[in-house]
Amino acid sequence: MTSLSLQEVLGAYAVGVFPMAESRDDPTIYLVDPPERGVIPLEAPILPRRLGRTVRADPFEVRIDSDFERTLDACAAPGPGREDSWINPAIRELYLALHEAGFAHSVECWRGRDFCGGLYGIALGGAFFGESMVSLARDASKVALVHLIARLKAGGFGLLDVQFQTPHLEGLGAVEIERADYRGRLARAVTLDADFYRLEVGASGSRVWQEITQTS
Repeated sequence: MTSLSLQEVLGAYAVGVFPMAESRDDPTIYLVDPPERGVIPLEAPILPRRLGRTVRADPFEVRIDSDFERTLDACAAPGPGREDSWINPAIRELYLALHEAGFAHSVECWRGRDFCGGLYGIALGGAFFGESMVSLARDASKVALVHLIARLKAGGFGLLDVQFQTPHLEGLGAVEIERADYRGRLARAVTLDADFYRLEVGASGSRVWQEITQTS
């Protein structure tokens, strides 16, 4: 297929399927339903202590949804180790529309006017589907991920889906689960009345780390 409606893509996410393209130049969109899924457990995320020190030092101004389009384009742009991208023009337009409709969000790291990196994803009920992340400065995407985890915990989310397990994400607390387990967690999470903005925008690194490390 070469296009999806917002209703179709949200319906796909709700049952555990997500869209991708083979490359930025391939107009075809296909739906992916991997047998194993990477997730970061929100109830007790395990994060490196060094990363905690970095987050608490507030090396960036972390903004929420201030420039979603720039974040999306930075994730799609060529860079070391990612010469190509699964974000083709049709997928780009789809996620911009999802953002306009209130389903897609970005967590961004800035220094003044300089965009340093971040991530974006889709929120549906109490499930958040992390789509892509990028660093243009050291630790920017990691700091953005920690701020996202704190925001999801504070907002009552039940699932953080990172799609595919990688060594990088494993070092940030991601684990791999079977499809059946994932679908069970997803079915519960999408029914939750979660709030992406319950944690105050502009929360300090110390506030964010406290949210992550406090026990329920």
